[in-house]
Amino acid sequence: MYPFSYTKASDTREALRAGRKGGRYIAGGTTLVDLMRETVERPDVLVDISDLPLRQVTVTERGGLRIGALVSMAEAAAHPKVRTLYPVVSQALELSASAQLRNMATIGGNIMQRTRCTYFRDVTADCNKRDPGSGCAARDGFNRTHAILGASDQCVATHPSDAAVAFAALEANVRVLGPDGERSIPFSDFLLKPGRTPRREQALSQGELMTSVEIPAHPRPLASGYLKVRDRQSYEFALTSAAIALHVRGGVIREAKVAAGGVGTVPWKLTSVEKHLVGERPSEALWSAAAERAGDGARPLAHNRFKVELLKRTVERQLRTVGGTQ
Repeated sequence: MYPFSYTKASDTREALRAGRKGGRYIAGGTTLVDLMRETVERPDVLVDISDLPLRQVTVTERGGLRIGALVSMAEAAAHPKVRTLYPVVSQALELSASAQLRNMATIGGNIMQRTRCTYFRDVTADCNKRDPGSGCAARDGFNRTHAILGASDQCVATHPSDAAVAFAALEANVRVLGPDGERSIPFSDFLLKPGRTPRREQALSQGELMTSVEIPAHPRPLASGYLKVRDRQSYEFALTSAAIALHVRGGVIREAKVAAGGVGTVPWKLTSVEKHLVGERPSEALWSAAAERAGDGARPLAHNRFKVELLKRTVERQLRTVGGTQ
């Protein structure tokens, strides 16, 4: 670990001032400290924001839900409003990491965590995300766990967050605070695909601070759930996952929200699946036909071609679980 300075912010103004000067925000530290130990991250200044008043879960005026960036994963998963209104979020959180990490890690940190690509974390390997211009060792290396959607010739690493998949499905917004005030960023625009600049992972300006995630109000009843497929049952990242929310009224699907994890460089919204579902009546045949579209646009690598079929099966199984048949 390289030397660094540490400061604890007592309010948002102090945090923003330190952030503008190049300080790195830290709260739970469950990702950043690991990366510092591995010398992947080498910040000069850490700004501890754990005392900031960003630990509330509240219902918005329009009936949505706002989750503070410093709410722990465990607190968010257990919150009655999260469990009642959006079980897909609580399930995604409960299937993440370990109980100890969920007690420490924050919602903001979980969304903004960096990839678990082994080449990114190996400082001797070529990695454009860590060292721009060095290359991507994963493209021609062992890439079983890497992305089949949203990759570029610069990077094929997947985004590791389960909660982010649920937020992507529900079309949440991220609220951020910066020198010019507060702004809202659609979740679909907040996490960035690698393109030609894989090192830039979020749509944040220098010193901006995430304050909350806001889930918009959805029509009721809304059935939702999260399915995670992995190599072992606990403390493992997804090979594929599916976050699904369905609004069925009068026996017809009026709204469908579907996103996948473990397969994309960002949580991947499956719009073609959604379009196939809306206006139809739930049935086994519909789930199967819709799930076939989950792999649209996939570009598998040498060792992860299996993910295309696994993604389709994951989506179909979760559609059946959430939607049932009538």
